[in-house]
Amino acid sequence: MFEKVLVANRGEIAVRVMRACEELGVDTVAVYSDADKHGGHVRYADEAYNVGPARAADSYLDGEAILDAARSAGADAIHPGYGFLAENATFAARVEAAEDITWVGPTSDAMERLGEKTAARRVMADADVPIVPGTTEPVTEPEAVTDFGDEHGYPVAIKAEGGGGGRGMKVVESADEVEDQLAAAKREGEAYFSNDSVYLERYLETPRHVEIQIVADEAGTVVHLGERDCSLQRRHQKVIEEGPSPALSDELRERIGEAARRGVAAADYTNAGTVEFLVEEDPDRDPEEPLGPETNFYFLEVNTRIQVEHTVTEALTGIDIVKEQLRVAAGETLSVAQSDVELDGHAFEFRINAENAAAEFQPASEGRLETYDPPGGIGVRVDDALRQGDELVTDYDSMIAKLIVWGADRDECLARSKRALAEYELDGVVTIVPFHRLMLDDDRFVAGTHTTKYLDEQLDHDRIADAQERWGSETAASDEEEEVTEREFTVEVNGKRFEVELEERGAPATPTGAGDASGRQQRPPQATGGSGTTASDDSGGSGGVDVAEGGEAVEAEMQGTILSVDVAEGEAVAAGDVVCVLEAMKMENDIVAERGGTVASVHVAEGDSVDMGDVLVVLE
Repeated sequence: MFEKVLVANRGEIAVRVMRACEELGVDTVAVYSDADKHGGHVRYADEAYNVGPARAADSYLDGEAILDAARSAGADAIHPGYGFLAENATFAARVEAAEDITWVGPTSDAMERLGEKTAARRVMADADVPIVPGTTEPVTEPEAVTDFGDEHGYPVAIKAEGGGGGRGMKVVESADEVEDQLAAAKREGEAYFSNDSVYLERYLETPRHVEIQIVADEAGTVVHLGERDCSLQRRHQKVIEEGPSPALSDELRERIGEAARRGVAAADYTNAGTVEFLVEEDPDRDPEEPLGPETNFYFLEVNTRIQVEHTVTEALTGIDIVKEQLRVAAGETLSVAQSDVELDGHAFEFRINAENAAAEFQPASEGRLETYDPPGGIGVRVDDALRQGDELVTDYDSMIAKLIVWGADRDECLARSKRALAEYELDGVVTIVPFHRLMLDDDRFVAGTHTTKYLDEQLDHDRIADAQERWGSETAASDEEEEVTEREFTVEVNGKRFEVELEERGAPATPTGAGDASGRQQRPPQATGGSGTTASDDSGGSGGVDVAEGGEAVEAEMQGTILSVDVAEGEAVAAGDVVCVLEAMKMENDIVAERGGTVASVHVAEGDSVDMGDVLVVLE
């Protein structure tokens, strides 16, 4: 087993991996950006290294900075968690090539084979795994999309090769939309995955999203740990996951599980992963009659990493999937055989996101956890990293925590989930806890007959607003900004020198003469860490932008990155016209003009990072 593992991630998943390491007697190393220097994963780790500024591209996505931190710490393995570099085959190959550092995950070759969707479809088809009708080669021209639509019918899904979770996917309802949607999918693929290749699939009208958790070792043993149903989604982003699926018969469950094992074995895959399928739901099905073995199901994609919802499978099987990852990466065999796997009871995972469900799930832009008291009791697990008093970091995803609830059967699990969510006390930050409580009284969800389109197309959104008003947490007003003084000291611990940065509120600045800090933290002492650099005060805000009387300043509604600027100075625009496209929270957002006018000035360019309230375009 390893001696020291660097976790190349943040937040709750970083803490989750560190806990598994600690139980195995393995030391842990955290990495953090300037925005995360007080993060829970930094507090939990044995030591921590600053890897750059808040912008993910300059910190958590900086592969060289991550490797430098691993070398400095003497780590002999890197676990990527999920997101960021977790499915980056190029980074995995760099770790594999590094001396004395092991990649905790599938090989870069396997990631390459299965990470690009067209290649994965070919692998699965060769292994006799059903795939949705579609292309197995990248599509570049609009004519290819219209030809496919003519043959298979509309709607057609255009998907980015490296995509997932709805990122890089556009749905074409008719031939008139082909050109715009193809360009948007390619643009999103390039922005998210540095790969603008896309492929086509027939878009299923009533799909369920069912995925199989697998683990595999280098001896060729592949074990599946049952399925999870992730059909409750908003814009292709999962919100609540559960297992086993309430819609599958035992025979269909076995067919899907064996198809996943077959495909993974054919791909020469090791470590943990998830094979995702779309299952055609019968909208007229009696909830008491599960889908039979004749039901159509199709391969969707392979996630070559641990997933957010792996906790559901752990609750059902009692198997620690992260520990299995570490054992396999260390060259050991799996601790379980297929005959050992038994699913016990039922489990839900609720994503506790800092979002306002009543405002189209808009992510919070700020907040402090004035009250944070998670639930407990039998069958309740909470994975988190934040604690009461912590400031919300909004530079990355919106997840605060995950609530996992187990029950002897689905009915008990539903009742226990109601109790746990009612106990969850959060004040100072808006969350989607009220939405979760609403769903536990929703007839469709309780019956288990919902599809991936239910939230977007059928749920009455007035009910969400009512739930938010009834159960929503209060967002505390921000206190006036208090002067913060940073002090740097050089200290020695057991003969080793460390640069320590402290923050003091309401105190005058004191020159210390300290040199540049190394960015390293160790326990003990408990230092706040930091790289010795201070983020620029230039936020790119709207100060100083002149708007003529009767004009309009089009502002950013959230923090994100500009994917494209669609207007130029002197151009006439109408109300509702798109002026630029903003990527935020893993989604592409059209920024539109509220009123018509002429573009007086453009204040951003493609690739710029912007904050909420920044002026993007001025109209006159």
